Amino acid sequence: MLCEKILGTLSDPAFGGLRVDYVDIEWHEAFSRLHRKTSAEGEDVGIRMGNEILSTGLNQDDVLYADAEKVIAVNIPACEAIRACVRQDHPRQIAKLCYEVGNTHTSMFRGEDDFTFYTPYHEPLLEKINGIHGVTAEKVMKKFDFRQALSSSINNHHH
Repeated sequence: MLCEKILGTLSDPAFGGLRVDYVDIEWHEAFSRLHRKTSAEGEDVGIRMGNEILSTGLNQDDVLYADAEKVIAVNIPACEAIRACVRQDHPRQIAKLCYEVGNTHTSMFRGEDDFTFYTPYHEPLLEKINGIHGVTAEKVMKKFDFRQALSSSINNHHH
């Protein structure tokens, strides 16, 4: 099966009551035009998106296929991430945190509040962040939500 556009999201009423078959798209693949995947139910899925996907990306619960019985939707699996928390009495350290993460060309995401941030895990960055006064960091599993992205582009490049 070849999917060439996003038909909507699972929350759209048109897809209510249909069986959902997910296709996993890793967070760092979401902004690629071409994919060949196997869905959770074993369906071979080819994905060929237009250039607009380079800026919008595939998001959790995007519907790529629908018929009278089922939909195939995007699942962005959880991955290893760094959860960085800036102490509220050290708000200026947010700039230092953003600088250090940006300096590695790593994507950054907003967290649950104005003092919490997430970035893809790699050990040297975790150590660097933990060295920033007023900031604590830990390795966690996180499902990235691109609507919370702070980076101008999403990629998997880091030093």
